[in-house]
Amino acid sequence: MFFFDPIYLIFMIPAFILMGITSWYVQSAYNKWSRIRASSGLTGAQAAQQLIARVPYYSTEANADLRNVRVLGIGGNLTDHYNPQDKTLYLSPGVANVASVASVAIAAHELGHAMQDAEDYLPLKFRAALVPIVNIGSNLGWILILVGLIFLRSSSLGLNIAWLGVLFFAGGAVFALATLPVEFNASARAKQLLVQTGIIQTEEEQHGVNQVLNAAALTYVAGLITAVLQLLYYVFLVGGMGGRRRG
Repeated sequence: MFFFDPIYLIFMIPAFILMGITSWYVQSAYNKWSRIRASSGLTGAQAAQQLIARVPYYSTEANADLRNVRVLGIGGNLTDHYNPQDKTLYLSPGVANVASVASVAIAAHELGHAMQDAEDYLPLKFRAALVPIVNIGSNLGWILILVGLIFLRSSSLGLNIAWLGVLFFAGGAVFALATLPVEFNASARAKQLLVQTGIIQTEEEQHGVNQVLNAAALTYVAGLITAVLQLLYYVFLVGGMGGRRRG
């Protein structure tokens, strides 16, 4: 079975190393700035509530009203996210209940996604449209590749099925690419809003916000590289099998 192909490791070990480094960097930045109190004295939840009330005054978009957005807690560590389905900002205990630079940075970033949702931000809508495709492709892609490789020797149809599986896997790489502008834009909004509203007041705090959000952004870059390397492996696998069949 191709799941245990050692060539897979050749493609993926760089991705595993990169993901490990970025994960360490995110945790390191979060741990450092979660111990430094924001001079505003606001917790992540309080900062989110203030921003919800004040965003219309700092946005050029007429539909940037976020007063229908709720702020609720969620279990876990760094599980913070915005759900456009129920217009709710979910904050983990370490963010919601702690008055730190890291907490307000993360809360503001997630609120940036709420602003994107309110404004019908096109990259966000495009990424959302990809979700069902990626969910299907991640489960069906490897099945089609396996079936295609099984029937490769007996029929040219097998090669076509395998390439169809590769195409499904390509959806994951497209999704990872589509995620980058969404996340970068949310972080840019967060940095600007925190300064404009005075929630972040000193250069040191601005540096901390930048470090936390930039570290988080690197995880999405690493995710894209991982998705591309995995896709390249399957292209190499199916392309190699197809070449041997023609030979």
